[in-house]
Amino acid sequence: MEGLLNAIVLITNFAVVPGLAYGSQLALGALGVTLTFAVLRFSNFAHGETMSFGAMVAIFVTWGLQAYGVSIDPLPTALLALPAAIIVTVLFVLGTDRLIYRFYRDKRSDQVVFIIVSIGVMFVMAGLIRFIIGPNDQIFTDGARFLISARDFRDMTGLDEGLAIKTTQVITLATAAVCVLLLFWFLQKTRTGKSMRAYADNEDLATLSGIDAGRVVVIAWALSAALATIAGTLYGLDKSYKPFVFQELLLPIFAAAIVGGLGSPIGAIVGGYLIAFAEVFLTYAYKRFLGHILPDSWMPDGLAQLLATEYKFAVAFVILVITLLIRPTGLFNRRST
Repeated sequence: MEGLLNAIVLITNFAVVPGLAYGSQLALGALGVTLTFAVLRFSNFAHGETMSFGAMVAIFVTWGLQAYGVSIDPLPTALLALPAAIIVTVLFVLGTDRLIYRFYRDKRSDQVVFIIVSIGVMFVMAGLIRFIIGPNDQIFTDGARFLISARDFRDMTGLDEGLAIKTTQVITLATAAVCVLLLFWFLQKTRTGKSMRAYADNEDLATLSGIDAGRVVVIAWALSAALATIAGTLYGLDKSYKPFVFQELLLPIFAAAIVGGLGSPIGAIVGGYLIAFAEVFLTYAYKRFLGHILPDSWMPDGLAQLLATEYKFAVAFVILVITLLIRPTGLFNRRST
């Protein structure tokens, strides 16, 4: 029985808890992509760099607060920096829309044109971010590192395996839950949210009904930028801020949005957790886990790893391809029914 408990604690510590945190980050990123697609009707490939830009601003504000001795210990100071980072990122994204995307929207350009333009914006933002903060990793986490450490868990339970829960993981889950609840309340209960849903369903009919298309576009960009900033900052807190990693995150984020169904907020959330757990469990080395539940004579020689860690992002790609082959509209897209 003790061996089974140790196996459960081990898999929870190294797969379940990290998967929940990573899934929350992907879900928030996928929600931003879904909002952009639903309202503006194009896939925004610059969304990953928007996450990076928002996290970069949060880092600078955090450093400024730390320089003046401002903190909310044991919580990370970056939580205080988030509102300012959201405002700056929203203004930057709205400026980008006014200078670039608005021109093509007024011309009613095809989706392909918007996608190409967003790729161009992505590369410009990537260069700008690396020019401002540099290409190196940045650590900006402070406060208490663990809510519970592996040693404390072992002392409490008497088990061989420990369960370490980082403060940033709990903050990620709590923040994601609050953001999702607020977003659904906004879309379902407020007049502006209902206008956005109507505009997403039928742009021409919504405009004829008196809905201000320009206002809807501004709010969509603002919500997308806010979600991107929160997701990018939480990812940086949980791991570390790496300017190059957000372009790599674009694949699992888009995979989450497409698997769930582009345009479906619920699908984006489900897709985020599905991609995250698939990546974590398929690249996890199960040898130590099996050691707690199997006799020594049955133990494998290798790591008992289904896929090497280097293929982590390939998991998202494979799931994306399978989804496009079997159910192209995604799991929760209303148009699929």
